[in-house]
Amino acid sequence: MKIEVLRLNHRIARDVRVSTHVALTSRALGASRIYYSGQKDNSFETSVNKITEKFGGPFEILFEKNDIELIKGKKRDGFTIIHLTVYGKDFREFEKTKNRNLFVVVGGEKVEPEFYKLADFNLSVTNQPISEVSALGIFLYEICGYREDFKNYKLKVIGSEKAKLLKKL
Repeated sequence: MKIEVLRLNHRIARDVRVSTHVALTSRALGASRIYYSGQKDNSFETSVNKITEKFGGPFEILFEKNDIELIKGKKRDGFTIIHLTVYGKDFREFEKTKNRNLFVVVGGEKVEPEFYKLADFNLSVTNQPISEVSALGIFLYEICGYREDFKNYKLKVIGSEKAKLLKKL
């Protein structure tokens, strides 16, 4: 199974922290790539690439000018399009399978109706207002579980009850 994520409508002045957290959540919980639309942000890309360089991958970040065409292309490539939205059906009803490539779309500012129509599934982690970061994290954890198989890392966190421990390569 391959998982990729699209963060819609990134705005440099407003969304850099949330978009970064969407990317980090994607990477940590099984996605191999994140796309983002809206405003191109070299600083955002550099930040995500530095984390991947330090803590491993594979993971890449790509800017996409035409998010609608990207989604249509992913559909043609056989991906199942999942749009995470508060207005969706309960995500626990989604039948997960290892034979399915997923393209997960999370919003930014107002999400246009076309995205709902393009999605194979409009799913909700809860029908209450929730951040895209937490919705994505819960969804990916349910689909993939915990991920530990990062390659080419320079630093690895060693779990500890009372200290910050890092293993350097």
